[in-house]
Amino acid sequence: MPAKQTATDGHQELSLSFFACPHPDCADFNRFGAGNLSVCERMGKGKAIRRLYCKTCGHRFSERQGSLMEGARLPEETVVRIVKCLAHGNGVEATADICEVDPRSVQRLLEKAGPRAQAFHQLQLEQLPQTIEAVQLDELHGRMVAETPPVVSVRRRGRRRVKKKAKPGSTRRWR
Repeated sequence: MPAKQTATDGHQELSLSFFACPHPDCADFNRFGAGNLSVCERMGKGKAIRRLYCKTCGHRFSERQGSLMEGARLPEETVVRIVKCLAHGNGVEATADICEVDPRSVQRLLEKAGPRAQAFHQLQLEQLPQTIEAVQLDELHGRMVAETPPVVSVRRRGRRRVKKKAKPGSTRRWR
C-alpha cells in the first residue's frame, strides 16, 4: 500500500520508499526504499508537508525537494491538472485558461518539468538490460495535402498552363 490517507486533512501521503536522500555525499544518495529515511517533523499550511531525516548522513530535507511541488504555492491538484494539460499538447495560454491560473505559473512549471522529464527518460534508457539496436516508429508526423484539383492559370497564346500541385495523399516538407 504505497499511499495512506491522514485523518486530519484527507491528504494522501506517499510511503517513504518513494523517497531517497538528495545529498550527493550520502552513501544512500538516490537509493529509493533503502530504509534510511524517517519523518522528523511536519511543516507548511496544516502541517501537510513532511520533513525527512536520513539516518545515514544526518541530512534533513523536505519531501517536496527536487519535485515539481518544491516552492509551489498552487494546490497539488492544480499542478497535476496543469501537467496533464501540457502533456496532452495544450499550449501555455490554453492550459492557464483551463486551470484558471496565471500563464506565468504554467510557464514556470513547464520550465521545471521539461528537464525533469528528459532526466527521467535518460534514466529509463540507462536501466535497460541491453542496448537498443533498432527503434520502431509508430507515427511519422507530416502535414497532408488536401485533395484538390490542380489550379489552372490564365490562357496564354491559346494554351492553358497548369500549375503543379502536390499529388493527393502525399506529404510536403514542413517549413
